[in-house]
Amino acid sequence: MVSSSTSTSLIISPRKLRSDLYSYSYQEDSTTPLVVNVLASLIERSMARNQRIAKSCSSPWYMSKDMKKTRIFECHETPDMTIQSYLERIFRYTRAGPSVYVVAYVYIDRFCQNNPGFKINVTNVHRLLITTIMVASKNYRNSYFARVGGLTTNELNKLELEFLFLMGFKLHVNVSVFESYCCHLEREVSIGGGYHIESTLRCAEEIKNRQNEERRYNQFAGLLL
Repeated sequence: MVSSSTSTSLIISPRKLRSDLYSYSYQEDSTTPLVVNVLASLIERSMARNQRIAKSCSSPWYMSKDMKKTRIFECHETPDMTIQSYLERIFRYTRAGPSVYVVAYVYIDRFCQNNPGFKINVTNVHRLLITTIMVASKNYRNSYFARVGGLTTNELNKLELEFLFLMGFKLHVNVSVFESYCCHLEREVSIGGGYHIESTLRCAEEIKNRQNEERRYNQFAGLLL
């Protein structure tokens, strides 16, 4: 049971979170989607776990071949912003809906699977987040996302290109995969923080619409070529 001294921001009603994902309001004054809090919590737990593993390893994991390939995500100076604050900033200026953060989490998981030597830490997490959310969203130009994320356009362009190659350009997320990651998030966060996520018809419909739009665009582009 959560004690009364626990911050209210950590107490998320399953019904409220479900409502966010089913029928999130995209108004200008919309509050931050609850899934942002969930994603921040998961990333922080992953970083803590990676730090413990790094301390126990005899040979540093950051010297691996995978780490050399993913070094572009390393910052020379650690950003002075928490993951929660960074994600809230991204939402504030991009208004990316809940489904975008779930898809971004899918990308992060795939990225780590494709590059097992890569471990999320304080020096690479911000660049990884802004890149995955931008790729999952694509509702603004790279130059705008760069300003939001505290990068130059050239830096973000390079991050996106390297990310795509390191992912093997496997960006497609179908409805069943999306729903399975919602269930995965639900299980994970219920263990660590009492959060609850359920897959949603709205998000699934958004993905279907996005896929249909991409097909129509490709067909239109084919006619012009």
